[in-house]
Amino acid sequence: MTLIDSHCHLNYPGLIERQGEVLATARARGVAGFLNISTRQSEWADIIATADRNPDVWATVGVHPHEADAHPDLGCAALVEAAAHPRVVAIGECGLDYFYDKSDRAAQRERFAAHIEAARATGLPLVVHTRNAEEDTAAMLVEAVGRGGVTGVLHCFTSSADLARTALDIGFFISLSGIVTFKNARDLQDVAKFVPADRLLVETDSPFLAPVPNRGKTCEPAFVTDTAAFVANLRDEPIEQLAASTTANFFSLFRKAAA
Repeated sequence: MTLIDSHCHLNYPGLIERQGEVLATARARGVAGFLNISTRQSEWADIIATADRNPDVWATVGVHPHEADAHPDLGCAALVEAAAHPRVVAIGECGLDYFYDKSDRAAQRERFAAHIEAARATGLPLVVHTRNAEEDTAAMLVEAVGRGGVTGVLHCFTSSADLARTALDIGFFISLSGIVTFKNARDLQDVAKFVPADRLLVETDSPFLAPVPNRGKTCEPAFVTDTAAFVANLRDEPIEQLAASTTANFFSLFRKAAA
């Protein structure tokens, strides 16, 4: 059985200090690949370098919506240039976050639009973060997909069933993190049951959001196995089946990684 951690932050404090050990532990638990996510432009070189050192690690280039104000000049061109690196397989993490409002909402939408255009220009999928911004996220993605050449994943999904169905309708994938294992995540667990088998991914978002039975610990990519086991049980399917389908889905979406 092999799994892919489709969203982790290997260069964040809590993991980077023992990155080699973290990767080895995950590999020993059957994790065969890691998508190392960037959230600000200053990280891109280090994120890519980690992927260069490890053949089972891939990189993204993007700017988190919290960082939109700090990147006022970031446009499509810089993303496209960085995405030309052979180990960069996606654009993101990007999107909209109206919960914390750490950046101006108009700036968030401008940066998100730049990422969407970069995804279209490169043919790479988007890794989308959305929180308390369902209406605008849906509108921007529906419009983008309608124009053609855009696909991606809603990562660490915690939104409504309506947004999940909209994402599925436009060809996006849904990725579940350790949050789905939490006792108060009943609505999310219901979403986990109806996502089609060929559109589901699993992730850790490590070092955040450690799943049960690891709550309170620094989250690691190895813990994706716990999330996968929980989701498989929710869906009443063998863990081996879920592992195989989510791994195949990863390479179906992130085609550059498969190449």
